[in-house]
Amino acid sequence: MGRYRPPQIPGSKYITPEGYKRLSEELDFLWFKRRPEVTKALSAAAAEGDRSENAEYIYRKKELREIDSRVRHLRKRLDGIKVVDRIPDNQNKIFFGAWVHLIDDNDIENIYRIVGPDELDPKLGYISMDSPMGKILLGKSLDDEFSLQLPDRKVFYTILNVSYSIIKP
Repeated sequence: MGRYRPPQIPGSKYITPEGYKRLSEELDFLWFKRRPEVTKALSAAAAEGDRSENAEYIYRKKELREIDSRVRHLRKRLDGIKVVDRIPDNQNKIFFGAWVHLIDDNDIENIYRIVGPDELDPKLGYISMDSPMGKILLGKSLDDEFSLQLPDRKVFYTILNVSYSIIKP
């Protein structure tokens, strides 16, 4: 089996103002704080002599490559991204940035926020608009019912609340 991997389909180019701020802060931290620290440590490790057997030098070189890769990715993403900072006129429908309160057929309640692929964070309840759940939710309204096919079963959901406030509903 070869190393070839087909190119990934690019994610949606939308982001919330909070997500944009978080990515910008990460870029600034990596470029202005972390990279200079690693470069300084790399120079010190290089001054120790034989680089081929210098674990510190090899590690710092690898770390620098990872930082540069992430910086390139963030710059490219932030250049082509659209910040969505407007609340839609119809706040009973689910659009980008909405907090959605759902209940499934087992009476388990979940709260999700529809965000861009760069903001995905399951711990916070942030789901990508490109995910199966995100795609189904977009355009739905309050009290709508829908189903989602999981690998082992089909789950039925009802939309209890839709909110566009910054704080979870």
